[in-house]
Amino acid sequence: MSSTHTDLALEARDLASRRLGTENIPGLMSEVDEDGDIKVTKIHVDTPEAGQRIGKLPGHYVTIEVPGLRNKDTDLQDRVATKFAQVFERFLEHLRISKDAKVLVIGLGNWNVTPDALGPLVVENVMVTRHYFELMPDHVSPGYRAVSAVAPGVLGTTGIESSEIVQGIVEKSKPDLVIAIDALASRSLDRVNSTIQIADTGIHPGSGIGNKRKGLTREILGVPVIAIGVPTVVYASTIVNNAIDMMHHHFAQQTSNTKEILGLLDNMQEQERLALVKEVLNPVGHDLLVTPKEIDQFIEDIANIIASGLNAALHDAVDKDNVAAYTH
Repeated sequence: MSSTHTDLALEARDLASRRLGTENIPGLMSEVDEDGDIKVTKIHVDTPEAGQRIGKLPGHYVTIEVPGLRNKDTDLQDRVATKFAQVFERFLEHLRISKDAKVLVIGLGNWNVTPDALGPLVVENVMVTRHYFELMPDHVSPGYRAVSAVAPGVLGTTGIESSEIVQGIVEKSKPDLVIAIDALASRSLDRVNSTIQIADTGIHPGSGIGNKRKGLTREILGVPVIAIGVPTVVYASTIVNNAIDMMHHHFAQQTSNTKEILGLLDNMQEQERLALVKEVLNPVGHDLLVTPKEIDQFIEDIANIIASGLNAALHDAVDKDNVAAYTH
């Protein structure tokens, strides 16, 4: 199992493949679908052994990668929202979630910390309808389902574990499905704010940055839990390690003797280099969590895409093939 910090099953699979020297990991299946500049990768972890090899729980993971999201292209944002809605609807069908299933959307994270504000921002834009079903069911138009949403805050500001708050809400409101949205950690700056992961394995708040806390899972809540996450941070040690890789690639184009330039680093495996970088940075407190300087706009854009896609996927009355009208 890799020691590299990543919440993305896609990255965990790639790391395991390099470590094992093969792309064929028993018990793990992958399929890729490319639609222009939108890449969708489906990973099925079928056995506990395969999960242990990549450091992820058995289950189904879908990753939507769109590097162009960094370019503030509104047409692309509309297409990503539409693609997300279509992918998420198929994900619900795969889990056999019925069209009238009651849904609770949980926005995990801290309003006051921009890279951690994804969940609350999505909740702010989700179309909530449960109160109409409770108070005036006869006036609800066809094509809608009961959806509720809440941002429970974080332990540091509430003094209560998010999982405990959500458990109480689930016991009282009795949803058929929980959708938990949270910011993730990646091992690649290229994937920060340009990647969306969907998983049916639930979510563990803070796991990507090393916090082991009580999660939101089917075992804990008693109902299926779908996790939606976007990487918004990356460790400084990972950036340094990636920079060494880029330097090696650059020098390799100029000379065949890169060892003269990089010395011992030239022969070290990726995990060895990462361990060395951490050994240097950790004692002086410099293994920081890093996010792009444009995070304010990035986080609003990606939250809007997810909220718009969820609205279309959860309510048949919203056109899933054209979410553009709901993304701005």
